Amino acid sequence: MFSFFCFCFFKQLDRIIIHQQVELLEALLGTETCSKYEIKNHLGQRVYFAVEENGCFDRNFCSPIRSFTIRIADNTGREVITVNRPLRCNSCWFPCFLQELEVQSPPGTIAGYVVQNWDPFLPKFTIQNESKEDVLKIIGPYATCGCFEDVDFEVKALNEMSTIGKISKYWSGFVNNVFTNTANFGIQVPVDLDVRIKAVMIGACFLIVSMQNQEEDKTI
Repeated sequence: MFSFFCFCFFKQLDRIIIHQQVELLEALLGTETCSKYEIKNHLGQRVYFAVEENGCFDRNFCSPIRSFTIRIADNTGREVITVNRPLRCNSCWFPCFLQELEVQSPPGTIAGYVVQNWDPFLPKFTIQNESKEDVLKIIGPYATCGCFEDVDFEVKALNEMSTIGKISKYWSGFVNNVFTNTANFGIQVPVDLDVRIKAVMIGACFLIVSMQNQEEDKTI
């Protein structure tokens, strides 16, 4: 069963802000450390804190297609959502082994999945429920490394005709973009969207964060 705290929080939510915290050691030495995030409501109030767990080898040699577990806790320290990402491929040449991600809430109970779809030009993903039934699509732009502007991934109905929300990477300035991998992301969804799917959208945002870092690394 979806946790009562998550249900109450997500029930009234239509906008989420995810802020990746600056890691001083990573910025100075260029090494990958475990990422940490603050998850905030539209008022900028922190409601969750997320920590990535994986090995040093994964972070420094498999990044950013690394496997990870992200544990999301409320302000009391209670874990309410777990995001699991296995080590998979991120190439259009291997369409049978693209990215997948599992979201649990509460931990141990499947809320849904995020599955990358093969496309030669655009980043595309499918949001699935706990039974692996398709619910929504996410379609990104051809160029995902925006200069001086936000980058929007549109959340669409399964027919890809109507847009119901978006996941946005907010441009955070020259210093932040060049010297660190930190980013600010926003999620906008209908307030009446299933609460479990809202939790899965957070997982989708974390997947996009890691894949965005990969695209930015290619431009350096």
